[in-house]
Amino acid sequence: EEMTGKKFGDENEPLLLSVRSGARASMPGMMDTVLNLGLNDVSVEGFARKTGNPRFAYDSYRRFIQMFSDVVMGLSKHKFEVVLDEIKEAKGYKSDLELTAEDLQEVIKAYKAFYKEEKGEEFPQDPELQLMDCVTAVFDSWNNERAIVYRRMHDIPGSWGTAVNVQSMVFGNMGDTSGTGVAFTRNPATGEKKIYGEYLLNAQGEDVVAGIRTPEPISRLEQDMPAVYRQFMEIADKLENHYKDMQDMEFTIEEEKLYFLQTRSGKRTAHAALRVAVELVEEGLCTEEEALMKVDPKQLDQLLHPNFDPAALAAATVVATGLPASPGAGAGQVYFTAEHAVEAARRGERVVLVRLETSPEDIEGMAAAEGILTARGGMTSHAAVVARGMGTCCVSGCGELKLDYVNRQCTIAGHVVAEGDFISLDGTTGNIYIEDVRTIEPEISGYFAQFMGWTDTHRVLKVRTNADNPKDTQKAVDFGAEGVGLCRTEHMFFEEDRIPKIRQMIVSKTVEERKKALDGLIPYQKADFKGMYEVLAGRPMTVRLLDPPLHEFLPHTDVEIAALAKEMGLGFDELKSTVESLHEFNPMLGHRGCRLAVTYPEIAEMQAKAIIQAAIEVKQEKGYDVVPEIMIPLVGEIKELAYVKKFVVDTVEAEIAAAGVEMKYMVGTMIEVPRAALTADAIAKEAEFFSFGTNDLTQMTFGFSRDDAGAFLDDYYKKAIFESDPFARLDVEGVGQLVEMACTKGKATRPGIKLGICGEHGGDPSTIEFCHNIGLDYVSCSPFRVPIARLAAAQAAI
Repeated sequence: EEMTGKKFGDENEPLLLSVRSGARASMPGMMDTVLNLGLNDVSVEGFARKTGNPRFAYDSYRRFIQMFSDVVMGLSKHKFEVVLDEIKEAKGYKSDLELTAEDLQEVIKAYKAFYKEEKGEEFPQDPELQLMDCVTAVFDSWNNERAIVYRRMHDIPGSWGTAVNVQSMVFGNMGDTSGTGVAFTRNPATGEKKIYGEYLLNAQGEDVVAGIRTPEPISRLEQDMPAVYRQFMEIADKLENHYKDMQDMEFTIEEEKLYFLQTRSGKRTAHAALRVAVELVEEGLCTEEEALMKVDPKQLDQLLHPNFDPAALAAATVVATGLPASPGAGAGQVYFTAEHAVEAARRGERVVLVRLETSPEDIEGMAAAEGILTARGGMTSHAAVVARGMGTCCVSGCGELKLDYVNRQCTIAGHVVAEGDFISLDGTTGNIYIEDVRTIEPEISGYFAQFMGWTDTHRVLKVRTNADNPKDTQKAVDFGAEGVGLCRTEHMFFEEDRIPKIRQMIVSKTVEERKKALDGLIPYQKADFKGMYEVLAGRPMTVRLLDPPLHEFLPHTDVEIAALAKEMGLGFDELKSTVESLHEFNPMLGHRGCRLAVTYPEIAEMQAKAIIQAAIEVKQEKGYDVVPEIMIPLVGEIKELAYVKKFVVDTVEAEIAAAGVEMKYMVGTMIEVPRAALTADAIAKEAEFFSFGTNDLTQMTFGFSRDDAGAFLDDYYKKAIFESDPFARLDVEGVGQLVEMACTKGKATRPGIKLGICGEHGGDPSTIEFCHNIGLDYVSCSPFRVPIARLAAAQAAI
């Protein structure tokens, strides 16, 4: 009040406030904001007199009623838009700017009538009451559904909470010498060092961010208000140099006076993130270590995803163009609501979400989509900012897009597109195609290669991959993998020419019959291992012996059983009784892993033979120094391990002797049963390495089935019992305690024991930090997550 010379709640010269969130991590659009607070039926008249601009005063009050009703009272924002559109239509207006002060008074009357009808009371007139309600609503928005989903996606702890900022309002809607905008000090799509932004004359901030009007590029400001533009550029440079990072700034111009409302490090695409990081180092603004901390490891995922095949693109027809808001290729079937998009993605469809404009409530639909298309909004609208953060292709502000939500269809430049039809979006050019354009795989080069080189200089943890064939192994090595941490051998059995042999083994009645069937598999297994050893060129590979229960290799319906019985020359009843005898009530806790090898040691012998023969041949043919790592899964008792290990060691020693070579090899185990972690000191007497299978270890520690938990975990997130999926991000308090205990106990028995992790968690940045802190040697993850793990490991070390 002192600084502005205005008084809160005053009838003649009211101080108006903006109430906004202030979370410590940027969460664009997830938290609520209320503007123009402090107006009521009386003070709006004083405000109109004082400013000499009645249209502006009533426009501000109209906006306040709408925002307060939406944010504080939970009334649908859309319903207010409908009221406004009806009044505009009745008067023959195209734009909000044509509404006069009298028209806006009519809008306010209609808004208040709608409010009373919905809430059963008049719109609140006491400014102090308005303020406290808004502060409470912004605090509460920390736990709205979209904020919870966003935090889960970006590993932001719910315990941080938010602050609420109360600021005096400045007004961009006071006529043509006022305006509002959003700008970035560098291009958030490409990373180019050039101011990038948009603004609207005679508007408030919400208009730009919500994408209600399509704004002008920031360069126009230089023509409209040259002095303001020069001051703006000066401050933008100062902020970037101070924070040593690309800034995302919101500003308002009130009658040619410039106000900066906020600045934060800007959300950017992965391409832009790498370019900015590398160029900041080249410009001397920050060190390599600082630059490595500026890129979110999960973002690298975007760079490893497909782009359009140039030939397919050249043959495709552009039907319309929007603003290229987030680069990349997005092709899939059209859906018009977030709910339908999520359902379709669960069915395995590729989805493109098409909306008039996206709002924060659409976050899950946006996450499920390959691409996002909006009719309204600019390059700094909600859709654009969130899509860039997710690495999802986005085309916004397509004026030729008309939506018909009721009939679940839209028209794009006159072409009707129904729900389920295919379209393709090019987020780099803004082009839209009504067809399914083919995509191709990306490659690592330029800024990416340079940046990833820095990660290797600064990290301690090694990064391996989970791969079962030479193709995936090659892909991972190209992405910088230093070996294979998990080769699942069962995937090799499911191919058409092999599955008959494993089935023959399962139906065999004697050890001799089983061995004969298994011998037929050795050449196949050996060829797979050889191919992988050759790609690895001396890098290590951990091969896990057969893990799943045998029933997974057999059919389950009578029709399939009959067909297989005929093929194998068996009676239907005989095969059906074999299938039934293998049925288990809880197969994840059943006859699998080392338990199979206890019953059928010949399976372990066959696999050990194939592994060691492949290693010997690659050593002889290529000269690579191969040290096979053979892993026995699902051990819970040292005697199990000792029993199976004896068969493995005897087989391997016999093969090495027969070949007359010298070869080192290791036999270790997967720690995935809680009892193995608890007795790791004993198990380390037999195991030369531990690899933590955190998928099963999580499942058994929580007592959750990982195939079924998804059905109810949503309730846990909504009720803030869990903040993240324990199968995606390691539960450090519980499961992590078992991992750490096993490491300590294992090292006490065998100081040089090799320690790694190979569950899905191996590619999760927060888990990688934990693995670094407890002294693991390596993490192993899927090929596409290798760059993510390399960066996360470097950040953990820094």
